[in-house]
Amino acid sequence: MSQHDGEGPLEAFKRATTATMRALSGNDELEVTFGQGAPMLRGDRARVPLPPGKADGAQINAVRGVADAFALRLAHHDEALHGAQRPAQGMALELFEAVEEARYLSLGINRYAGAADNIDARLREDCVRAALDAAQTRSEAPLGLAVGLMLRQRMTGRPLPAEAEAVVAPWRDWVLDLAEGDLQALVDHQGDQARFAALARDLITDLGFGSELEAPPDSADQDGESDAMDEQSEGSAELEPQDVALEEDGNSEELDDGDRSLQEMDADALEDASDGEGEGEDAPPETQDEQGRILVDIDYGAFSTAFDEIVSAADLCEPSELDRLRALLDQQLQAAQVATSRLANRLQRRLMAKQSRSWDFDLEEGLLDTAKLAGVIVDPTSPLAYKQERETQFRDTVVSLLIDSSGSMRGRSIAIAAMCADILGRTLERCSVKVEILGFTTRAWRGGQSRELWLSQGKPSEPGRLNDLRHIVYKAADDPWRRARRNLGLMMREDVLKENIDGEALIWAHNRLVVRPEQRKLLMVISDGLPVDNSTLLVNPSNYLERHLKYAIDQIENHSKVQLVAIGIGHDVTHHYRRAVTITDAEQLGSAMTEQLAALFDLDGMAAARRPAA
Repeated sequence: MSQHDGEGPLEAFKRATTATMRALSGNDELEVTFGQGAPMLRGDRARVPLPPGKADGAQINAVRGVADAFALRLAHHDEALHGAQRPAQGMALELFEAVEEARYLSLGINRYAGAADNIDARLREDCVRAALDAAQTRSEAPLGLAVGLMLRQRMTGRPLPAEAEAVVAPWRDWVLDLAEGDLQALVDHQGDQARFAALARDLITDLGFGSELEAPPDSADQDGESDAMDEQSEGSAELEPQDVALEEDGNSEELDDGDRSLQEMDADALEDASDGEGEGEDAPPETQDEQGRILVDIDYGAFSTAFDEIVSAADLCEPSELDRLRALLDQQLQAAQVATSRLANRLQRRLMAKQSRSWDFDLEEGLLDTAKLAGVIVDPTSPLAYKQERETQFRDTVVSLLIDSSGSMRGRSIAIAAMCADILGRTLERCSVKVEILGFTTRAWRGGQSRELWLSQGKPSEPGRLNDLRHIVYKAADDPWRRARRNLGLMMREDVLKENIDGEALIWAHNRLVVRPEQRKLLMVISDGLPVDNSTLLVNPSNYLERHLKYAIDQIENHSKVQLVAIGIGHDVTHHYRRAVTITDAEQLGSAMTEQLAALFDLDGMAAARRPAA
């Protein structure tokens, strides 16, 4: 009897995956564990997730994709060499990491067809989970990921999955215009990591992020830095003693057996085994990806996301109708001209005051202080004096305004919100602060195509969300105000305002914001009540949507670098948000927005916003 006879399909999967990783990496000493925690690679130790219960073939291949990517990194990536050229932070760092990942993955994809399929499966799953498959604009598609995928496609000649193509499409023409020669040079030198790293820095410069490139750190610093880079997927996660370590090796015949066993295994057996293996029941679920984007809560889901949409305001209305609605908004702005001008001027004065330049003088290095040159000419023995501008923490900021566009906002509330968004957009642009204006509602009243699908499938119990989301982009952060101002007129169209599912909208707005390159990220939410969708609440627990909203708020306030503030119109939001204000009249919205935003830019306000609640 073979030593593997009688083992379960889950053990066969673990054994086959471990043998494959050791073979691909060329490291027979590689220690592989499996668990429900975040994937992690550190030195000769790797942790790989288990397939979910009742996993299908695509999900199993996606897990294999994680393992194959780790193995290819070990085989084709020199961490010390990489660290010697790696930028310190910002978009330069993101681009540098993305193209290096594309390099070592491409080397494996070109050699192993099975690994290529698994890595593509993982890419599909990641794009869907982060809603990147629905990206339509540059602000929704991370630049670093897009460049890495473009490079991978060139290196392998393999078409990208459709879900990943949505990330690349908004950026392709822009990247090719600026750096097509750099991409080709990287392709030509993919086998030489040192030369490749130098060319990657040229690419970063040609894309406009050369200012973020610092002098390479000394080689003596690399030992301390390499450990940090080994934690590729989730940072500093440690392997725990209770993780299941596999010590057996295998061959190609064993891999085939493991493949067939897992595909044919009882789904319930896999689910039961997954529950009992890995890091134990106390291991916290993964809630964010490596870029800080929040994942949907494990206790919340949608019956179907196939009918959800992220849409530009200009695509929801004919241009002539949008012009008419914008004219209607301008009429209301004109009627409140004195009040709106006062608000805009007050906000601009407070923000511009934060941007005033200040200098340190009489320094030994820095910029030459020309005011002291006359003294040097009179007395040549006088030393030259230098000055240095102080860092202004206000700069490099983006603000996102998320507006509840539900039916309960109809009338004066949504009109005031539109006017305030107009004031905010114009004023922040004058202050060189990027602003994004978003709205959230649903495509239908009381359930849309999701509910119809649920009915056609026999009304399964606890289906999760049963309406189709509509997330509206009125103004993307990178769009100039003159091009987006007309879109705000859509808020005046009443048939757009339907239900409100706040938790998913908050996560969507946060995930757009957290991947941006700015150092400070502010998210302001305007809502007039708790999330409501009758089709969902009738067949789920009554607090289903509110519970998910609390999860989203907790993730942002306690686990994100995005600062969050909420304004409730006629509804006390202070019970849910740590930093919040409630107004009883929509007319107070403008002044509330101004004060809250100005306070967020204040250094004391920043510290208060970061302090945990008592």
